[in-house]
Amino acid sequence: MRQGPLSLLLCLLLLTPFAQAEEPAGSSTPLSLSAGSQITELQQRLKESERLRETLVQQLHNADSERESAQLTRLRQENQRLKLAIKESQASAAPKLITDQQQWFLIGGAVALFAALCGIFASGGHRKRRQWLN
Repeated sequence: MRQGPLSLLLCLLLLTPFAQAEEPAGSSTPLSLSAGSQITELQQRLKESERLRETLVQQLHNADSERESAQLTRLRQENQRLKLAIKESQASAAPKLITDQQQWFLIGGAVALFAALCGIFASGGHRKRRQWLN
């Protein structure tokens, strides 16, 4: 890189604090009076805005709590209604005589009995001589 533009850039950076604009000597008092009145006006507007913001935040919080309260009440009523419906359906349902495990045991026994009867009827009605005794 060439040294010329780099040194020029360094000189410009060193001179920038001295290049600030100065105010004219005769106009310092009217500017400071108007700036002071603007500052007080802005401070008053800031206080008013803060007060309005606090009021709006409080109203929003109240509205949210009222809405949540209404929703909570509705959900509690629905919960009670559903609990009553469950109790009614359990009371009206007939109690089971046998459990599922007992039901499967009975089905298995019935199948075994049916298979034994089919075997007896399939062998015929006459008695054959038993060969395994010989």
